[in-house]
Order: sequence, then C-alpha cells, then structure tokens
Amino acid sequence: MSSENHSYDYLIIGAGIIGLALALKLKKKRPNALVLIIEKEKDIARHQSGRNSGVLHAGFYYSANSLKARFSVSGLKEMKTFCRENNLPLNECGKLVVAKNEEELKTLHELKARGNKNGAQVELIDIKEAKEIEPRVKSFEKALYSPATATIDPLAVCGAIKERALKLGVALKTATAFIDCRGGNIKTSSGTFSAGTVINCAGLYCDRIARKFGFGLDYAVIPFKGLYLKYTKNKSDIKTNIYPVPDLRNPFLGVHFTKMVDGTIKIGPTAIPVLSRENYRALENLALDEFVQSLVLEGKLFVTNKFNFRSLAFQEIKKFSKKHMISLALELVDALDEKGFTEYSTPGIRATLINKRSLELVKDFVVEGDSKSVHVLNAVSPGFTCSFPFADYIIENYL
Repeated sequence: MSSENHSYDYLIIGAGIIGLALALKLKKKRPNALVLIIEKEKDIARHQSGRNSGVLHAGFYYSANSLKARFSVSGLKEMKTFCRENNLPLNECGKLVVAKNEEELKTLHELKARGNKNGAQVELIDIKEAKEIEPRVKSFEKALYSPATATIDPLAVCGAIKERALKLGVALKTATAFIDCRGGNIKTSSGTFSAGTVINCAGLYCDRIARKFGFGLDYAVIPFKGLYLKYTKNKSDIKTNIYPVPDLRNPFLGVHFTKMVDGTIKIGPTAIPVLSRENYRALENLALDEFVQSLVLEGKLFVTNKFNFRSLAFQEIKKFSKKHMISLALELVDALDEKGFTEYSTPGIRATLINKRSLELVKDFVVEGDSKSVHVLNAVSPGFTCSFPFADYIIENYL
C-alpha cells in the first residue's frame, strides 16, 4: 500500500514484528494519527521476524528486573489471543528443559525461581512425569516443564498484523530504504517524507540508523547466524519442545528440539558469528563496511575473551558439521534415528547488540530517543513473543 501523502505524525522504519505491532497499537490508541511504515525489502518480515524459530516463550529465562521478564508472560497471552482471533495456526505443545548433571539441576531451580517471580507457569517435575509428556526425553533427576510454551507461524502472524494495521489506515511503503535524515525530513529511496516522530525498528541495521539521529553511540550490532536442521522421517517421534539448560551468561539457548506449528521437528539453532548482516549463505550479501566493523569487534572479543567469546565461537563453528549438531541434540533424548535429520531450514541472522565500551553482550531490550526520534536498539528473543506489550511500552514511555 502506498500513499500520496508525504507528511506523517509517525514514520516507522522497518516492517518486522516490532514495527508492525507498533503501527497497529499506535492506530488503535491514536486513530487520527497519520502512521507510515517504510521497509527496504519488497515485502514485510524478510529478515529476523520472518526467519524466527516460531517459539512463543513463557518468560522464565529472564531476570525479574528486565524488560524481557516484564513483557514475556503478557506477550505470550496476547499473541495466543491474536492467533485465535485471526484463525492463525497455534501449536500449544509446551516445553521441557532438561539437565545433564547436578550442576545443571541447580540452574533448573534458578530458572524455576525466575519463572515464579515473572509470573510464568513453570514447574519442576521428576523424570517419570517428564517421560509421560515426552517418552524419549532424557534428564538428570528432574526437568523443568513449561506447559504454556507454544509455536506459531511467524510470517502468518506478521501478515495478519499488517492487514489489521492497513485496515485501520496505516500506510506501508515497501522497497523503500532509509537513506538519511534532515530535521524532520526523512530521505528514502522512494523520495523524502516529513514526520513528527521517527521510530527506528530496523533490526539488523538499528544501530546505524540510530547514529544518524545521535543515538546508540555506545552500541553496535554483531550478526550471528542461526541454522536449524529438520527431522524429516516423521512428525511424531518428538511431541514437545526440548531444551538443554542454558548458559545464563549469554542469550543463546543451545541446540534444542523445536516442535513447529505444523508438527515438524527441527534441531538448532547455531549462533555462528558472521561478518555481514545479511550473509545468509556462503559469500552472499557481503558488505565491505559491515565486514570491517564485524571483524574489528569480533577481533576485540576474541582477544579479550569477553563473555567467554573465544570458546563460544569455537563451539558454534563446530556446529557447521551436521553430525556434530545432531550429536548435541541426541544428548537430550533416547533412541531417535539420527538419519532422520536430512535438510536445513531457512537460515536466519540475529542482531546481537554489543556495548562497544565494555565489550559486553546486551541482554535486555534497549530503547533510546527523544521527542523527534525513538530507536529500538535491541529486541532479540523473545522479541516476537513480547512484541505487543513492548509496543505499548514504547508508546507510553517514548511517544
């Protein structure tokens, strides 16, 4: 959808899940506001949002004082309601988090405590109860069970939000890339627009756009590639999502089983550092300036070994081996046919935010801005789950 109008109250950069949810919420709360979304691709949700794993998270991974904890539980409920109201596929298959030893069992207790503080529905169950939920699961003494975890079709959800937003009067211009800003004038590949407030929801490029407005100066995005491997033998060998105990020092959750919305089983993801933000395959979409920035930052991380980056990088690179990734997944289950894993699903790249001064991974959502521009600098997992209440938060606190 396009519009003759070139002046808007709100101009949103990026038609991923955050940009779309924000546009919908804005029009609901302020029906008379003129809202435009610009998107550099020919369609919505072409990157992180459309390549999302499809898991709706229950809210037990995140420390209680975080925005992620604040929005996960309510976001899960609101997203499920949205799916039901719009007849979108929803697989309420739950999740088991399993431990290998006594040390990991302690982390399960920590996750349960976090979940209880956050209002998430989680319980520690013994291995017999876990096997009633998933007969193939393996765990040390206990497992953490999240019955509320579900899976959805990310592209279908984004498409439904777009249609609702358009019906309310939101304007959408695709194949329209942000180029520069001059005061309230936004120069794009489709012409210049004026806007009362610009809202940057550009995902992989949020940091670069923010700097044009004088924000996000302490941050930079480092891209990590996520690959999943499908189990094509059948859809019945695994009944629920199965995750290992995560390393709580970083935001990656380890190789796990995902029960997709159509019942398909997949394992992954990887979290492999890559040198360009849309470098999904081989030398595809390599950009020299991104390559140089990533090389410098990842070089610093490798030398300083912040958040155990050196070990993390080596571990992740090993996952390029299909055999190695399968072996990690099989540590979570009994008697699954390893020959059933035959093909990779669409790769994705995660925009991981780094504080350039401290070289620390930024774990929580980050928003910066003023009355003229607002910048969503970090909205990675569980950003999809949290998108509706996160949009409300941005409107109430920044707009």
